[in-house]
Amino acid sequence: MKRLFISAILLLMACHLLATGLPCFSTAGFYELPNTGREVYSLNLAWRFYKGEIEGSPFAVEFDDSAWEAVSVPHGLEYLPVEASGCANYQGGAWYRKRFIPDELLEGKQLFLHFEGIMGKSEIYVNGKLLKKQYGGYLPAIIDVTDELVWGKENVIAVKADNSDDPTFPVGKSQNMLDFTYFGGIYRDCWLVAHNRIFVTNANYENEVAGGGLFVSFDKVSDKSAIVNLKAHIRNNSPKNETVTVSFTLKKKSGELAGEEAKTIGVRKGKAAYALSSIIVKQPSLWSPESPYLYDLDVLVKDAKGKVIDGYRQRVGIRSIEFRQTDGLWINGKRYEGKLMGTNRHQDFAVLGNALPNSLQWRDAKKLRDAGMKVIRTHYVIDPAFMDACDELGLFALVEVPGWQFWNKEAIFAKRLYSDIRNMVRIHRNHASLFFWEPILNETNYPEEFAKKALDICKEEYPYPYSIAACDHGTAGDHYYSLLLRPIEDKLRVDKTYFIREWGDNVDDWNAQNSDSRVARGWGEVPMLLQAEHYASPSYIKEFPILCYETICNKPDQIIGACFWHSFDHQRGYHADPFYGGMMDAFRQPKTSYYMFMSQRSPEKSGLIADSGPMVHIAHELTPFSPKDVTVYSNCEEVRLTVFKNGKRYVYKKDLNRKGMPSPIITFPNVFHFMEWKAMARSQKQEDAYLLAEGLIGGKVVATHKRYPAGQADRISLRLDNEKVPLKADGSDVVVVVAEIVDKRGTVKRLNNSVIRFEIEGEGRLLGDASVGVNPSPVVWGSAPALVQSTAHPGKIKVVASLQIPGQSRPLEGVLEFESVPNPQKEIFSEKVLSDIGKSNAITVNPVNKDELKRENERLRKELNQLKVKEVERQQTLFGVGIND
Repeated sequence: MKRLFISAILLLMACHLLATGLPCFSTAGFYELPNTGREVYSLNLAWRFYKGEIEGSPFAVEFDDSAWEAVSVPHGLEYLPVEASGCANYQGGAWYRKRFIPDELLEGKQLFLHFEGIMGKSEIYVNGKLLKKQYGGYLPAIIDVTDELVWGKENVIAVKADNSDDPTFPVGKSQNMLDFTYFGGIYRDCWLVAHNRIFVTNANYENEVAGGGLFVSFDKVSDKSAIVNLKAHIRNNSPKNETVTVSFTLKKKSGELAGEEAKTIGVRKGKAAYALSSIIVKQPSLWSPESPYLYDLDVLVKDAKGKVIDGYRQRVGIRSIEFRQTDGLWINGKRYEGKLMGTNRHQDFAVLGNALPNSLQWRDAKKLRDAGMKVIRTHYVIDPAFMDACDELGLFALVEVPGWQFWNKEAIFAKRLYSDIRNMVRIHRNHASLFFWEPILNETNYPEEFAKKALDICKEEYPYPYSIAACDHGTAGDHYYSLLLRPIEDKLRVDKTYFIREWGDNVDDWNAQNSDSRVARGWGEVPMLLQAEHYASPSYIKEFPILCYETICNKPDQIIGACFWHSFDHQRGYHADPFYGGMMDAFRQPKTSYYMFMSQRSPEKSGLIADSGPMVHIAHELTPFSPKDVTVYSNCEEVRLTVFKNGKRYVYKKDLNRKGMPSPIITFPNVFHFMEWKAMARSQKQEDAYLLAEGLIGGKVVATHKRYPAGQADRISLRLDNEKVPLKADGSDVVVVVAEIVDKRGTVKRLNNSVIRFEIEGEGRLLGDASVGVNPSPVVWGSAPALVQSTAHPGKIKVVASLQIPGQSRPLEGVLEFESVPNPQKEIFSEKVLSDIGKSNAITVNPVNKDELKRENERLRKELNQLKVKEVERQQTLFGVGIND
């Protein structure tokens, strides 16, 4: 008999995370409040997993799964090579099983399983009974298991996940013809929600038009006041009729009361009713990308005696969004100046596929907001954690149903698609970051009646102000929509507003797909500079007019903004090559274009959690192969570039009256000459040989960036790429550790072909191995990333990176020590299955096998050898005088 572990850490600890500025994610669509009778348990930890079809009854309680792999979710069926395009991923059936003994304190509660996402079509069994079939991988599967669990005995949840092609539900298109991938598995969080028999329902479970759950909408929004409309759906599954009071309490960040209302309603047994109310907020703090202010809305259900019997918290942002045709975009009653610029995003990550834990969802959003992005086009219903991050970071989200160049005339396809549209609205309708709906199928020749029906559904599901749907300009049924995407510029209509949903790609044809926008990070300096130039304003723009940042900013106000294609490199089905056009690679390591985009953000410092304010970045590596021209990106009024200490100084001043992109690329022509740098080095003036860029505003230096050429590779430097979000000890959290080859000064040596091996000890696991090319890992443009997954126990983690083939004169190994933090979320799992995680070949665990004394001796030997190398360098300098100088 397997034991049940429910971690008893106080819920207040989770709420404390919010107060510290760390991300705090919703669970099953809400934030848990203590002493409400409602609890959420994570089911992520410790499942048995089998990839493939299997004979017998793998859903049965008595089925022997002891030989199956032990995993935790989010889980993506497999670890993938960095180059996993062209249908390299597995497609087909897979099984998950979870054993547990439910705590007796849950008996008598209303219990729901809540899967945030299972890719493809799925079957969900509890104790051998099929409870749900789900079609589509981007919406939650929610199952009432109140009467299905047995008490005092072991229970089994079994899930069949099938990510194979199926034309009967969206996306529908076969993967080998698709521009992204059907990575599989239970790839998002899984919860058990427990509450009393009288409760606030879940909108995606109830299937009520414009109802179910909690619905928050706004009206008459201004700086002076705003109306917050509230609609809560209360179900009574108790044995008698009840009268309950539903209270709505709106709180500021400080905890101060912003408004409060209560409604008393009668709810018949076995039925549900709505509590309707509204709060007028005076002098509201309004949500916008520049100031993403969130209120806490506490919803409590009280019985006739005033006892709280259910409740939770939602985080809401008060804002209005209006698209005023030729007068452009208006936010919170004011015209939005400039273009609202953003990016597209697919959800896959290197090695993991789609199975990103919440922390990686947050880091994605944070990195994009750091780069000045203000709107994200999502391509499908995204992970709730990413939407939570958008709310908090000031990122508008353009929410879509999944689809790409595919329509099935069979009635079942449209039926499931319409259901997806309704549930897309229901799951994201309360988010401040919601920009607009895209309910039509991307780049698809669908019938006109579908376009009208999709719009009608959005209006039915959100019949309140500040909600709008959009479709492509020029497609069937576009006349029904007031907001159009992909504008045909010589056919703009005065009764429409326009948004450019994709720009930036530049292929020669759709077979070879060569492009100056598609640049792998490993291709180096010049290709990445050309990619950044292409996105900003390419040199051939006059001869070959294209959409770029410069030309978009010069569009009329009627075109309100644009999302470029694409934020991160991602895998594809129909093409052998990944999409290399990201401003960051699949590990989220920046390319040069990332800093070009960053330079377009406002130079004003703000209260955003994300980076803001002035910046300057020298996009030059000072190698023998680097260009003579030095490129600098900055949002400052003036940039001074100093070449060598006491050397030449160049000055760039921005034309503050020019139209176009806020900060054009700054080029200082013909200022880098390798032979001059060589002369400085030969004269022992390496410390004086640098580039210094200073950004000035109002005549004052507000940002600086200094770069040295890389010297001899000295050591491996390790850093956490975690956006200051610690690794959580929940068994499935992941953080990127980046190893970089650096010289003694710490400058990354980009021109390096080393191979790095990672080892780990403590409360962490390395994900992937040589079979997918990540451990050992080749150094790409100076760095090699590794993925570290937490165990279920908080504690110290040590990562050691060394060259695969060491040598006395080769770089010293790098060591990084950090700690995972306790997980405040209550969990249900089997101790036996947990103990088996990491024992299979799918997860690589390499204990560090060198003791500290041996390590220190090796370090000393290498340092001694480097002293000998100094003598070689001295003699080379002595005997090399006059030769090739």
